[in-house]
This record gives sequence, structure tokens and C-alpha cells, in this order.
Amino acid sequence: MTAPDELRLLPWSGPEGKPCYLSTDDRGGYMSRLADNVEAIQLGTAAELLEEASETLSDRDVTLDEMRRMAKELSGALRDVLRVATSRGHLLAVGEPHP
Repeated sequence: MTAPDELRLLPWSGPEGKPCYLSTDDRGGYMSRLADNVEAIQLGTAAELLEEASETLSDRDVTLDEMRRMAKELSGALRDVLRVATSRGHLLAVGEPHP
């Protein structure tokens, strides 16, 4: 089993928005693959939103409500991408040899 400092931060949150972690040695296990797939979806969604945001910002006829919706969606995507980056950064650090 993994050590407590080697828990994987999962790409979703638990009750009350608290982080969820996975403790396993099996990176090919069901939960690890599920987390990988969710991360891929989150990153793809963020890329699509970024493109949509560029188009929205270029539109001089965009309404304030449309801008607010876009800002809300972008902040959610940014939160997801930050969680993925944190998780992957931790996984990289765990995989590095200790001096």
C-alpha cells in the first residue's frame, strides 16, 4: 500500500468540497484509470472553454449575463485544471528518486 505522503489527489471533491485521495500501489487499477479518464475529460473541457471564451470576448454584442456565465464556467474549469496539475505534480515528485 502507498505511504500516507504518496496519496493521489483525485480529480473530484467529496462532501463539502473536501479533497478526495486514493491510496493504492496499482496505477492501472480501476480507480486510477477512472481518475485518469476524469482528468482527461476535465482538461478537454477546459481547452474547449478557453476557445469559447476567446470567441465570446471578441463578440461586441455579448451580454453581461453571457459574460458572467462564461466567467463561472472558466473558474470551474480552472479549479479542475489546478487540481489535475497539483495531483500530477505530486505524482511526479513521488516518482523521483530521493537524494
